[in-house]
Amino acid sequence: SRIASLNGKTNAHAHDSMGEDNAMLTRRETLKSWFVGAASIGFLASPENAMAFDNRISKQYDDRPKQRGGKPQALGVGTRKNMYNEEYLGLKPCGAAPNCFCSTDTLEDSPDTNIPPFKWPTGKITSREDAFEQLTEVLKAYEPGQSNIDGGGFDIVTSDPKAGYIYVQFQSLKNGFIDDFELAVVGNEKDSNEVQVRSSSRLGYLDFGVNAK
Repeated sequence: SRIASLNGKTNAHAHDSMGEDNAMLTRRETLKSWFVGAASIGFLASPENAMAFDNRISKQYDDRPKQRGGKPQALGVGTRKNMYNEEYLGLKPCGAAPNCFCSTDTLEDSPDTNIPPFKWPTGKITSREDAFEQLTEVLKAYEPGQSNIDGGGFDIVTSDPKAGYIYVQFQSLKNGFIDDFELAVVGNEKDSNEVQVRSSSRLGYLDFGVNAK
């Protein structure tokens, strides 16, 4: 899956219809199967003003109003506070709605939204920059519409391998719901091969488990 297929929704408060039993690769599976050999891509950033992504699987619903929602504030790696008001470095914590998952949410603070980070194979990938270059290439190759999710396509808004950060927006086909997806290195441990992950729906309450895939 994006994370839990690199996220879909089935109604106006979640995503458009999806088939979770579909055997096609999802976002998470796509990322887990990333391979070595991707070319260096440098820094990539794209504007957020387009209402439809070019890689959507169909133009059938282009005339339907899109419910994108506003871009969340405080994305990226930053100083956060846990339930004891103690500061820690991490991605934006999830809220109460079960439509968000984040690997820097602690099990103690938020057991329902915590997911494990990705780990790159240290024997094949020699640096964080190399890992994020390859992750970017894998995301570029992701096919929208797998398992009936992300049919509206996606946009890699920011890819900065040197900083160890990727930000992607995935869109549902019919109603244009946006999921914000982040991959990031947190902290300065040179020997760590962990990539922290956050995936969250902008609108609604339920996402029927899509962001967890």
